[in-house]
Amino acid sequence: MASLPVYAALNIPTVTSQPSVNCLQWSADGQLCFVTKSAAYILTPDHGINFDVNSVVKSTPSKDDPALGWFKTMIQHDKITPIRWPEYSQAWGAVSLGSIDLSLRALAISPSGLSSDGGCIFVTLSSNMDLNLWAAVKNYLKGEWVKVLELTSYFMDSGAADGSQNSTPATLQAQNTSITWTPQVDFGISPTPCLDGSLLILGNRAGCLTFIRYRKDDSPEMVRSLSVADKWITHLAFSSWTLVQPGECKGYLAYGTSDGTVGLVKISQALQEDTENFSFVQQYDIKMDLEHVSGMVHAPRTSMGNTALRWVNVPDRNPILVSTSPGIVKLWSSPDTRSDSPFWTGHRSLRLKTQKISTDSSAFHCVSGLSYVPKHDALVVTLFDGSFHVICALSRDPVWASSAGDDKENVLTSEHLSGVSRSMFVKAEKGNVDRGDMGRINGAVSYDDSACFAWVYESARPSDFSYKHDAKHNSMLVVAQMWPENDDDAILQNLTSLLRTVRSSSGLASLHMLRPFLLHLRDPVKLESLRDRFLNILRSRRDEDSSVDIRLAPWEGDVTVDVRRKFRNGLATNLFGWDDLLGLRMRLSLADFAWKLASNDQQQMECGLVAQSLLNTISHRLLRTIIRHLVSVVKTLSPNESPFVSRMVVQSQLPGSPAELSDEGGKLAFLVQPLMKAQAEPGPGGGHTVSLNEICPACGVEVPLQDITTAVCSNGHTWARCSVTTFILSTPWVRTCVGCSRKAFLPPSGGKVLPAIAQGWVVEELLEAVHRCLFCNNSFVRIL
Repeated sequence: MASLPVYAALNIPTVTSQPSVNCLQWSADGQLCFVTKSAAYILTPDHGINFDVNSVVKSTPSKDDPALGWFKTMIQHDKITPIRWPEYSQAWGAVSLGSIDLSLRALAISPSGLSSDGGCIFVTLSSNMDLNLWAAVKNYLKGEWVKVLELTSYFMDSGAADGSQNSTPATLQAQNTSITWTPQVDFGISPTPCLDGSLLILGNRAGCLTFIRYRKDDSPEMVRSLSVADKWITHLAFSSWTLVQPGECKGYLAYGTSDGTVGLVKISQALQEDTENFSFVQQYDIKMDLEHVSGMVHAPRTSMGNTALRWVNVPDRNPILVSTSPGIVKLWSSPDTRSDSPFWTGHRSLRLKTQKISTDSSAFHCVSGLSYVPKHDALVVTLFDGSFHVICALSRDPVWASSAGDDKENVLTSEHLSGVSRSMFVKAEKGNVDRGDMGRINGAVSYDDSACFAWVYESARPSDFSYKHDAKHNSMLVVAQMWPENDDDAILQNLTSLLRTVRSSSGLASLHMLRPFLLHLRDPVKLESLRDRFLNILRSRRDEDSSVDIRLAPWEGDVTVDVRRKFRNGLATNLFGWDDLLGLRMRLSLADFAWKLASNDQQQMECGLVAQSLLNTISHRLLRTIIRHLVSVVKTLSPNESPFVSRMVVQSQLPGSPAELSDEGGKLAFLVQPLMKAQAEPGPGGGHTVSLNEICPACGVEVPLQDITTAVCSNGHTWARCSVTTFILSTPWVRTCVGCSRKAFLPPSGGKVLPAIAQGWVVEELLEAVHRCLFCNNSFVRIL
């Protein structure tokens, strides 16, 4: 067996974890989340990140392996206070034995952009059926994550007015046993509306499904509740959203009950435009409809329950629902309306075969991973005993892939991958294992949607029947390539496709979408061989400029709290809702990545030229967007806004600015002349000018506006400028982009005071609207 690279073999001292397909999962921010008994470990790979890189943790079995660095943090779940269910119901059916030994049972993660700082919200479910929402405070990479809401207590207390929370049926509906969070919705509208279409879905002991909409600045909304069974709902899985027509989409929720039944619920969502109230951009509400699909996908024909439930989204066909029970993988696909469809529909059932990689291997172990490999149309099934099983031709005729057939050279087989898994286990354990040792895999996921996988295992000897104290448990995160895959053409083709089709509505962070490419391109040798083609991909982009299509309703009335909120919504929509602008930002992030890995000055210069061209294009579009928003409220601008408005006008007149952008800046300058005269200082010849200079925080002399990124006073003091407002960062209350390291002021909602020159309401709402870097679309972190 040829040597395959191991990118990580990271030790995680922890107590036990429960094997499941959700024990290890990716967040929309590109973080790998490992669920254990007492905590959720959050691990972030370092490729594409340029913040605090010296604090990453690296570990591989051999010094010759290309080690990945990891940022580590955690959600300390064992600190929560469990809810006391007997206070709500004394019925036997409401008894919670999970409170005896409280543990973390499940984790669901929201799309990116929902937390107060633009990140993900994590939802934890305990063995006592407590639901809690968590979010990062300052630094999502390695900082503290805090509980933002006790969701179960919140909804129990919400029913206090009518006393229903003390009834047994209400208690059973509050005792949730399964959770999932749907992806963000793409309604097919540009720019993408600034609203959340995702749903947190809960399954409970009463056989009901509860649909919740998270509100960033308000309490969560319980949208609907639907009764679907008379058993506990133990598993939930959501397919992807499908666009029916612009403004309307649908998706399917699969649920599994305690008796093994699997059913479906159709979820439809449609946008309803708000035409009665003023808004700078179109405002929408979401209408949701539910339909409990008649008939069951799988009826309870046996006494076996479900151990896993997941949808597999295959291009150009209906999604496939995968459910597992001990020793069996069951597949289901809805009927295809096309008469000439080459794809199968209905039910398929495949019996797992034991891969004897250790003494106690068995096909009846729990499934701990389900990963689809699009290139090979294969489903990789991982079991708790450390074995991997491959279903080939999943979309057309699913069968087990085996080397016993005609194609003996095929490496994507159950036997081969199980052997690789065992060899990686031996390598990570430094060879101190024998046939009696089992590498128990608690969770496994694909790392790059191809040959690279990540899994967490714990070494054990099941046949010894020996007890291991919690303090002695130890898990190992392994990231490794499972079979040879060196198709550079496929990497570049997939990258080209991503940059052309990326959608701002996806709710996915750029680093998450680029992870498969950053993993392979981090190799300087490979990047050097692909450099010319790679840079050509970054140079080639769509010619349309979405910023010229921005149309805003003007406002001339009072600047109320509601008007400010709608202005902020308009800024967020037009700064982050256009697909072409997101593609440019991702290209700039890749150009910076290549520049840092360039091996000589010539290569750095080539990458720098590409990056500078992209940066200029992005800057001009951002400037046009801000200028048009200023024009829409020009009648309401106060003297406090004049320093910022002057900066926007001056930037539009700089050399290299497109002529039409300079014209728009000139129009804004004409419209704000009354404001400028009120704030003007006497100038040469009796005229009046508005000073663009600021005061040096160190020595008090004036600092001229000569560079929008850096400020230098006459005494040589150098200061960084805010990447959002261009004001000098004269306060420690700043945030830093993890990708390009640009800095910006914290928004006022963070409780910190802005410098006096930046205290206009327009600047404040602009800072509130920007939760990601304007130039590379990566997240911000802060230290103070």
